[in-house]
Amino acid sequence: MLIFPAIDIYGGKAVRLFKGDYARMTVYSEDPVAVAEAFAEAGATCVHVVDLEGARSGTTPNLELILRIRRESGLFTEVGGGIRTRETAARYIDNGIDRVILGTAAAREPALLRALTAEYGERIAAGVDLRDGYVAVNGWTERTGLTAAEFFRQLGEAGVNTAICTDISRDGAMRGANTSLYRELLTLPATAEYGIRLIASGGVSTIEDVRELTAAGLYGAIIGKAYYTGAIDLREALRLAAEPDSKTDAGSDPVLKKEAAT
Repeated sequence: MLIFPAIDIYGGKAVRLFKGDYARMTVYSEDPVAVAEAFAEAGATCVHVVDLEGARSGTTPNLELILRIRRESGLFTEVGGGIRTRETAARYIDNGIDRVILGTAAAREPALLRALTAEYGERIAAGVDLRDGYVAVNGWTERTGLTAAEFFRQLGEAGVNTAICTDISRDGAMRGANTSLYRELLTLPATAEYGIRLIASGGVSTIEDVRELTAAGLYGAIIGKAYYTGAIDLREALRLAAEPDSKTDAGSDPVLKKEAAT
């Protein structure tokens, strides 16, 4: 299983929200680039970046900072937050970002998602942000009537092969990962039919969470607040996720290709 340490950006700083609430924000670093470099020094090969301002506004206020993270850390970089048009996705990808994540646009504009996957392939991923069993959009501020099962089928039909699933109720709450939810998502007919790779996000707060998610067969797991508070040692998480019982299949995945080449 791959470990994606996370950097959430607001106002040029590395922050964390509590359950997606912008009014409950903690600043952890004034220098997100240095945070990414520390991930690399610990042995990470990839980083998950979210532009929280972009998630609310649909713009790219932190584009240059995110490009610096990619360039100066050398990490495979996936980015989410406010990517709702082809132009925005292209701006990231054409400037060297490895994978972009569509959340609101994936749910609301399936034609755009299909067009982007046709153009960029596996460099397009979808965010599956769940609140009370339904997909949430617009920076988690609005709940749709779309269930996870319905959304995963839409994603598969659009050609998406990587989904980042966040249990919003667990995000930043240090309550543990909702492993049962991820196991359920792995058994959805669309997941197997379309070969959708699942990245767990939200609530990964202990080494035991990492162990359970690895054993469950997830493609990846995002570690956020637990890293910043010291609850999870990144080196240990990386070691555990790489153990032989990990069921991650390299296939054509660019992250694993990069690891194999080093």
